[in-house]
Amino acid sequence: MTRPSSDLFLGGGDTGRLMAELDWARTPLGPVDGWPQSLRSAVRMVLSSRYPMLLLWGDGFSQLYNDAYSGLIGDKHPAALGDDVRVTLAEGWDVLAPLIEEAMATGVASWVPALQLLLERAGYREEAYFSVSHAPARDDDGHTVGVLTVCSEVTQQVVGERRLRLLRDLSVLGDGRTVDVDATAARLIDVIDGHPLDVPFAAIYLRDGTALRRVACTGGDQGHAQALPDAVELTDPGPSAYAWGLADAAEGRATQVTDVADRLPLPAGPWDDPVRTALALPLPSADEDQPLGVLLAGVSPSRGLDEAYHSFHQLLAQQISVALRNAQEYEEERRRVEAMAELDRVKTDFFANVSHEFRTPLTLILGPLTDALTDATAPLAAVQRDRVETGWRNATRLLTLVNSLLTFSSLEAGRARSDARVVDLAALTAELAGVFRAAVERAGLTLEVSCPPLPRPVAVDPVNWERIVTNLLSNALKYTFIGRIRVTLDADDEEVRLTVADTGIGIAERDLPKLFERFHRVRGARSRSHEGTGIGLALVHELARLEGGGVRATSQVGVGSRFTVTLPWSAAHRTPVTGPAVDGRGDAARAAVEEAMGWLTEPDDALAEPDPESGPTMDELAGARILLADDNADMRAYLTRLLTGQGWRVRAVTDGRQALDEIQRDLPDLVLTDVMMPVLDGFDLVRRLRADPATRTLPVLVLSARAGGEASVEGLSLGADDYLVKPFAAAELIARIRASIRRARDRTPAAAVGGDPATIAAAAPSARPAPTGLGPPAPAVGPVRDTAVVAEAPDGLGDLLDVGWTYPSAPTSAAAMRGDVRGALGDLGVDPDVLEDLLLAASEAVNNAVEHAQRPSRPEVRVRVRVGGGLVRISVRDFGTWRDRRPAMDRGRGALLMNAYGDVRLVSTAEGTTVTIERRLA
Repeated sequence: MTRPSSDLFLGGGDTGRLMAELDWARTPLGPVDGWPQSLRSAVRMVLSSRYPMLLLWGDGFSQLYNDAYSGLIGDKHPAALGDDVRVTLAEGWDVLAPLIEEAMATGVASWVPALQLLLERAGYREEAYFSVSHAPARDDDGHTVGVLTVCSEVTQQVVGERRLRLLRDLSVLGDGRTVDVDATAARLIDVIDGHPLDVPFAAIYLRDGTALRRVACTGGDQGHAQALPDAVELTDPGPSAYAWGLADAAEGRATQVTDVADRLPLPAGPWDDPVRTALALPLPSADEDQPLGVLLAGVSPSRGLDEAYHSFHQLLAQQISVALRNAQEYEEERRRVEAMAELDRVKTDFFANVSHEFRTPLTLILGPLTDALTDATAPLAAVQRDRVETGWRNATRLLTLVNSLLTFSSLEAGRARSDARVVDLAALTAELAGVFRAAVERAGLTLEVSCPPLPRPVAVDPVNWERIVTNLLSNALKYTFIGRIRVTLDADDEEVRLTVADTGIGIAERDLPKLFERFHRVRGARSRSHEGTGIGLALVHELARLEGGGVRATSQVGVGSRFTVTLPWSAAHRTPVTGPAVDGRGDAARAAVEEAMGWLTEPDDALAEPDPESGPTMDELAGARILLADDNADMRAYLTRLLTGQGWRVRAVTDGRQALDEIQRDLPDLVLTDVMMPVLDGFDLVRRLRADPATRTLPVLVLSARAGGEASVEGLSLGADDYLVKPFAAAELIARIRASIRRARDRTPAAAVGGDPATIAAAAPSARPAPTGLGPPAPAVGPVRDTAVVAEAPDGLGDLLDVGWTYPSAPTSAAAMRGDVRGALGDLGVDPDVLEDLLLAASEAVNNAVEHAQRPSRPEVRVRVRVGGGLVRISVRDFGTWRDRRPAMDRGRGALLMNAYGDVRLVSTAEGTTVTIERRLA
């Protein structure tokens, strides 16, 4: 008995119910009751499957399918049920027909992965992809009467992989590491041009000031470029920029353009449909409020602009932005490198030019000095000879430095050359080492030289070789204090080797890689002198390379160092130059030895007494004791002669450590110290003196070759009373020393009558006199006590101390003020750090008062210090109208320093300006 026809579609879901309700009698298949068993079985199989299946039956290719397949054909369902597939899928029949006909003709099933198919299932001509199998469907007699189609849609997979390839290609080819920004943009566009199915057209706009500039575009035959603006002025974008969404995107807002077809007739997609939509997307930058530029990208007419497509465009913009930013950074780095190279070239040229210019005045200095020293007809007196010899030695040293700079600049500029000549390298090396023997032995070291004859002749530039040997020996002597220095020259079948080994302080392993870098110094290393340019070993490295060889170093801290210069035989067999040799062989070595002798000159332990025939005869400072610390022997000798000529007693030492030892034995009236010294430098010396209560008020005057505001601020902030830059005028140095000693004696009057300095330093608080009445400005920098104070503040400020001074409006007044304020506050036990902060701020205030006061009614500066209620208040007043400094004069740190170290208030009136600095003691 045949079951009712409706039972055939049971369990078929929504599509099964629709099939049960369909009047099949109106279709080519006829009533369900008349269907053959083979058709019934096939329908049951299709409806029971959850996989998309389509059954085509009969000559009319009538369609029977399940729920899964209905979702694939979109709005063509349910009209497609029972209808001819050639009508339902007419737009894609040219692709499907051969597959269906082949399955029916051969009876063999087929399988096609990722079949591209045109569908109109969502209101537009859609690009879709399916993996499809077509198998023959047979009737009850075994004849092929249809096709069973099993399919799955892979559109998202195919399109997603295609878009991923584009993003990957952009990341690989658009890295921007080897081209500039515009070229990178062109390369990115070329990559996009290879993916027209996803990006029919694209244009990259980059921000250029207040404008957008189109740097690259693609799509179609490039004729569309005329429809896009070349540039957009963002301050006045215009209709075209707004129409394409460029203005909004430049402000960070992504914009969808929907009327592209009206302005840009561009066919695109698999079936050349017109592009209707585009997206204007901001290209992200480090500044969120200002995008790098804009990407204008067309949307495929064959794909819906869904969330996935939007996300793809966002990733596309990000990838392009990353590539362009990388290109920008690379281009900026390249410009920086080029600028640095140009700066280096200019600097090298400058060194070369200056070095050349130095030689003329040096010739005119050395020539007359040499004539004066060798003139037998008019011999110099002993005192004058000492002075001239000092000038000759230092002019010779300056010439050596100039020659080193000139050589180094020539090497860096690539202009240096090697005038190779055949020389007896063993004899030359032994001769150069012998020049150092006296200096090495004077230092208490042993010099060992082993330079046996070489098996073959050697061609080198003797001047360059002299510089190599001289620098290595000078370096060894500078850093070796016990033991020996050994110079050896040997050779094997491959190379000649020069080795200079010492038993010096050694070099830490971390410093070895930088050893041959120019201007590199090993910080904190013990040496005989702190002097030097820092290019000696760098010069050895460059000269060794110029000669065709190299240099290497090995070292161990506390054991010693070994420098080895290698010269391959291939380089040593060069064709020698012809012509006369350069004069001056041995000059560099002798100059280096002369300089080294200065390191080895120890100061006389005896106190240098003043010359009774010179200096002021009725000076209250006569007999003042000055401790001089400087590692340069000539500078010590010069300053000793200068100071003893003023009637002062001078003791000279070579470094800060010796200075501390001398101060503990015999407290001087003033310390005069250099900054750059071995063992303990001048700044560390000042720091230790100020940390010791017994020497906290000891006047310290710092001499240094380090010019500039930073160096002076560093010295003054540590507690130095004054800072003088070399070269200095002798009269200025003497004046500053006199002012410092007088200020110190004003604070401790017993010192002026010969009291014991140690006792005075310990009793300083009780020895301070009460402030005296206000007097007229002193002619020198010494202060005048000022009792013209205002009424007491109700907070108790001034209970502990209320004192003032009046100084002349002169640059040296800041130093005088520091000594007075340090003495006043130091007696109260103010924390040293707080004290130094206040001194630095007050110094800036006094300097400002001197520099800024215009047409003062009184040429003076008043300083008042009040302490009480846990506060310190320093007031600095001038009597002129305020004026701004010229930018060239403004170092830009005065107000910054004052505000950094205290609360600052400024009151300016017609009578003058008062700066108040306040700081809590706790």
